[in-house]
Amino acid sequence: MNDIRLGPIETRFANLIWDNEPLSSGALVKLCEQALRWKKSTTYTVLRRLCQRGLFQNDGGTVRSLLSKNEFYALQSETFVQETFEGSLPRFLAAFSSRKKLSDQEIDALQKFIDERRG
Repeated sequence: MNDIRLGPIETRFANLIWDNEPLSSGALVKLCEQALRWKKSTTYTVLRRLCQRGLFQNDGGTVRSLLSKNEFYALQSETFVQETFEGSLPRFLAAFSSRKKLSDQEIDALQKFIDERRG
């Protein structure tokens, strides 16, 4: 997978696919006409680009993801932490919480997450 970063419009497009897959390419064109006000050619151009990046496939007129929405966002998160915080999750959490006070519920959820990973 070459470049899996998505701009805002590509993200809206990807979400249309993830939320409705598998779907025919014709159904995708109709969804994009309604949601994004795109012409057929724009839909196929963006679809082809995201297929080349390895995110989706258009096989026999059926569009499917090769990477689930959760997998995509997990990869995005890993990349962000790696590039911005040298791969250090504690450094990321320290930076995140320096401007935003964590609620008791968020702290409890993080502690539960840590305890589950330990055990």
